[in-house]
Amino acid sequence: MTMTVKQLRAFQAVAQTLSFTQACEHLHLSQPALSLAIKGLEQTLGGPLLIRSTRSVRLTPEGETLLPLAKRLLADWDNTEELLRQRFTLQLGRVAVAAMPSFACNRLPPALRVFRERFPRVNVTVHDVINEQVIDMVHQRQVELGVAFEPQSHEGTDFLPLFEDVFVAVVPPDSPLADAERIDWHALLAHDFITLQRPSMVRILLERTLARRGTELPVAFESHQLATVGRMVASGLGVSAVPALCQEQMQELGARCRPLHDPPIQRTVGIVVSAGQELSVAARALCEVLQKTLAIAPPRT
Repeated sequence: MTMTVKQLRAFQAVAQTLSFTQACEHLHLSQPALSLAIKGLEQTLGGPLLIRSTRSVRLTPEGETLLPLAKRLLADWDNTEELLRQRFTLQLGRVAVAAMPSFACNRLPPALRVFRERFPRVNVTVHDVINEQVIDMVHQRQVELGVAFEPQSHEGTDFLPLFEDVFVAVVPPDSPLADAERIDWHALLAHDFITLQRPSMVRILLERTLARRGTELPVAFESHQLATVGRMVASGLGVSAVPALCQEQMQELGARCRPLHDPPIQRTVGIVVSAGQELSVAARALCEVLQKTLAIAPPRT
């Protein structure tokens, strides 16, 4: 047998009050139930902890030794119980999410604001990494949630679609293309092209789409950051193509975004989780917020 929390609480109550009657009132137990708990604890530990007479109760030396230990054990138990209760009720918590930069910089912050308003004491860690690293971090369980383009292979992951995103052309504000109703790839590639460096999925999607038409992507400038790409375009160095979810960022940087066709590029953006993994309460709550706030059509171009 092992001692139980109930037995320790019974012992602590009697040891602190030196009264079975007061201990019963404090614990809301009957005297037989309290006596049985004390007896069970003594049998488990191998000897008496209390000396009880008709008029008094006092601790044995072993009881004196146990009392401070019991206080500490029960305090740790209560703290653990309260901590878990707060996490289950989202009064406290922590969740980590990985998101590709095009999403993390544009669509994630408004969703996190909604989450923060609902659960102000849940800490969220955001890993702003390229699409491939999002998938890797989910696979390795470094994060519970990832937001990325739909993986070509779903092996080891589950994918929850959020919305369809189409690529748009990004052009300088003074370009003749800035006022076009829509732009085709032939017209776009007549200008110097600026894009993200490999292994960015944006770059890979552009190259694959053009390769299917027998065209190589002619890159004049490349960068690791979307903000740099947007600033280069706005400065007149060339043109680019990015997911539509980035268009607000591009326009804030001074570039102009127009619908892109012939051929269009479209990919599903969604939540990636490790297959079979039980999500924490905080992660499930964040997943729900993302689905409710982002499961909509992409911004109009």
